[in-house]
Amino acid sequence: MTKTVNHWIGGKTVEGTSGQYGPVTDPATGAVTTQVALASVDEVDAAVAAAKAAYATWGTSSLAQRTAVLFRYRALLDAHRDDIAALITAEHGKVHSDALGEVARGLEIVELACGITTQLKGELSTQVSNRVDVSSIRQSLGVVAGITPFNFPAMVPMWMFPLAIACGNTFVLKPSEKDPSAANLLAELASEAGLPDGVLNVLHGDKVAVDGLLNHPDVAAVSFVGSTPIARYIHATASANGKRVQALGGAKNHMLVLPDADLDAAADAAVSAAYGSAGERCMAISAVVAVGAIGDELVAKIRERAEKITIGPGNDPASEMGPLITAAHRDKVASYVTGAAAQGAEVVLDGTGHTVEGFEDGHWIGLSLLDKVSTDSDAYKDEIFGPVLCVLRVDTYEDGVALMNASPFGNGTAIFTRDGGAARRFQLEVEAGMVGVNVPIPVPVGYHSFGGWKDSLFGDHHIYGNDGVHFYTRGKVVTTRWPDPADAPAGVDLGFPRNH
Repeated sequence: MTKTVNHWIGGKTVEGTSGQYGPVTDPATGAVTTQVALASVDEVDAAVAAAKAAYATWGTSSLAQRTAVLFRYRALLDAHRDDIAALITAEHGKVHSDALGEVARGLEIVELACGITTQLKGELSTQVSNRVDVSSIRQSLGVVAGITPFNFPAMVPMWMFPLAIACGNTFVLKPSEKDPSAANLLAELASEAGLPDGVLNVLHGDKVAVDGLLNHPDVAAVSFVGSTPIARYIHATASANGKRVQALGGAKNHMLVLPDADLDAAADAAVSAAYGSAGERCMAISAVVAVGAIGDELVAKIRERAEKITIGPGNDPASEMGPLITAAHRDKVASYVTGAAAQGAEVVLDGTGHTVEGFEDGHWIGLSLLDKVSTDSDAYKDEIFGPVLCVLRVDTYEDGVALMNASPFGNGTAIFTRDGGAARRFQLEVEAGMVGVNVPIPVPVGYHSFGGWKDSLFGDHHIYGNDGVHFYTRGKVVTTRWPDPADAPAGVDLGFPRNH
């Protein structure tokens, strides 16, 4: 019998009642292993109602109570790293070591949330006028929602809900229906850590669930990570309904390689950043911009390394790259490679025909490398989200930066060089939210914030770090005057209050 993934609402598993289910496949075999319940509008209402009820007490709970839960939660997550990673591999397909890395990066935000006491400290100015003090405090919002993508089914939820609940909010998580099981385990472990029922809820579903959350009057804020078209829709819809929104969209991340760079290090970085997690990450390097005469040598070094990557099931320790999430996505990624030559590119490596012996029905694709790609080609303009690396050639540093800044995306970028002056200039001139200097995937640590520019972010706040705390709280300023017992009544004064 096919396993069913149900909702987690009010601290317990709740079976779906809509009668609608989505298939969950093992990407390595292509077999449907699980079905996931897809929520109706009534089930959206039930999840939000559970969160709203829990907020009545969680929103006024002490910081000590919240952090005690989070410290226990962190210990449980640490103890169950392999269990969470195994679920990710089974439903997403990424190799186990990569899945473990995902869990580790999510744990960083749980650790940040454990220290929320210092993040929520306010400000106080005394004696701004005679016996008048002014203080600034931050308070929780209420019920907040998170809508997360398939490529990081544990990490991205953990980028959201630990900080949100540490700030005193309650949370409704709508994970991807393609790989839903990790989210349920995260919620179950939170409950085991002592998180009160209803503070964290997991609602599975499709567009019905998403729209239900975006339109629900009791949802105060929405966090989203996914493609740019959906991020734009999330931002527009939730904002129109008066909600606070952070919607992180897609990317086309460039790596600028200057003539003085260590080309072996640059090639290592390009292969790791382009093909890790089968390219299914918004911080993947998908475009290498080679400056000057180094292009041929750099492409040769990238090809040499890419041809040695072992592709296979994610639970095989020998595998360095797994399959793509679905057959439909695999076919879409392949279309960019098969159409590249007609649009002027030189196909150095074509991975579209790759199969794995014994797993012929899996969603396999090999590594593809396209050289001399033009900026008007589909392979360059679109976010492919697969193991396809484009190499573009430019004559100068200035040409490279101009090419990169012309992209509508501005998520992450990198420069490889030995020249400190060039690197400093680059980090100031490039139009992207995250910059790496000889670091190919500049994902910030948990206490700095993650987010892009331009079509890679809709909303004013980046995710986690200080921006995350500010997103999940709102400021309040309190002005106070206490009369001295010796004072005589001051009488009525209709003039504007005097500060001097």
